[in-house]
Amino acid sequence: MILTVTLNTALDITYRVRSLRPRASHRVSDVAERPGGKGVNVARVLAALGHEVTVTGFAGGATGGVLRDRLAETAGLTDALVEVAGPTRRTIAVVDELTGDTTQLNEPGPQISPAEWAAFLRSYDGLLAGASAVALSGSLPPGVPVGAYAGLIRVARSAGVPVLLDTSGEPLRRGVAARPDLVKPNAGELAELTGSHEPLRATRDARRRGAHAVVASLGPDGLLAATPEGHWRAAPPTRLRGNPTGAGDAAVAGLLSGLVERLPWTDRLTRATALSAAAVLAPAAGEFDRAAYDELCGRIEVRGAAEAA
Repeated sequence: MILTVTLNTALDITYRVRSLRPRASHRVSDVAERPGGKGVNVARVLAALGHEVTVTGFAGGATGGVLRDRLAETAGLTDALVEVAGPTRRTIAVVDELTGDTTQLNEPGPQISPAEWAAFLRSYDGLLAGASAVALSGSLPPGVPVGAYAGLIRVARSAGVPVLLDTSGEPLRRGVAARPDLVKPNAGELAELTGSHEPLRATRDARRRGAHAVVASLGPDGLLAATPEGHWRAAPPTRLRGNPTGAGDAAVAGLLSGLVERLPWTDRLTRATALSAAAVLAPAAGEFDRAAYDELCGRIEVRGAAEAA
């Protein structure tokens, strides 16, 4: 079982409009409502790949109830979310059909009490016993300690469970110091962490700060990996237009599935890059275009070198 942790789950709502214009009224052509939050998106992609996945984190209020109802519709996915008093947040994505651009509005999330955080920690400790890997993804809701991910990484490492971290800001900085097996920042998050805007230098610096391996998302230019086994860059054959929301989460699913299947790094990066690109063609985060993914797997270019033994 793969465990994904989403401390700030969300109900994702996607609006499509013909053309998004500031200070104007818009007629929405389509509305989609799906369970969300970065780790939930990762879990949905993993389930679509055939993996058994357990989702944990927090859910509360009427929005949390809708989110859990939607999760129950996903085959291969187990709901282990911890109930809280505050309402689960909503995220609003507005897709401009003329340009293909997406505007994202993210609510902050519910206030988590010390008792609710303690209940989550007890649940997390028990879930690790049956986990082959764990992903810690996304922002922290109010009330959760800024060093939460660092603590969760240490617990997973003590249990012998490999852990992937995908967050930003101070939670990322503290989490990296706890020595996760893999960190998956985007280029901006990596630059903020290391102070370097040169991706290869920044990935290597992130490893020196504690991460065992670093895979950076470079948007439409693919992925850059720095690992103990070597460094590689993987890129799709062409830039695809669509909704990029969730592309990074699809990449995380590819990396995590490759880790538990013990694939070589080149195959992990091929899968992650193809999934990320195929997710751009899907209507919402947590999904990917299966036909495009199958076709792209044979066309991803991976360049780099393994380190000498």
